[in-house]
Amino acid sequence: MKLVFLYHPVKDLKESITFYREILGFEEAWREGDKTVAFNLPDSEIKLMIEDDEQELSAGGIFLVDSVDEFYKSKKDTLVFLKEPVDIPPGRYAIYKDESGNPLRIIDFTKET
Repeated sequence: MKLVFLYHPVKDLKESITFYREILGFEEAWREGDKTVAFNLPDSEIKLMIEDDEQELSAGGIFLVDSVDEFYKSKKDTLVFLKEPVDIPPGRYAIYKDESGNPLRIIDFTKET
């Protein structure tokens, strides 16, 4: 697994975009519809992704795996999944939690190949 995004759920996307772009000076990397925006982090390959979704879950990392479906299949009996694999524009996405209840998000880019 490789960390590719820091994920921050936000209450108001428009206000948050202003904060990260205008106050912190982060450059926008891309947008996905009206709910998700990613920013380049200075001196890092990791992007900050903000989204007005999953408000009930805390911020955390999104880790790249070869296949979300394979990961889920091999770990579904030992991990507690908060979100089973779903389609997203670049591939597949799922969320499981660690022993302290922190959400760990996984993604693959299978639709980009």
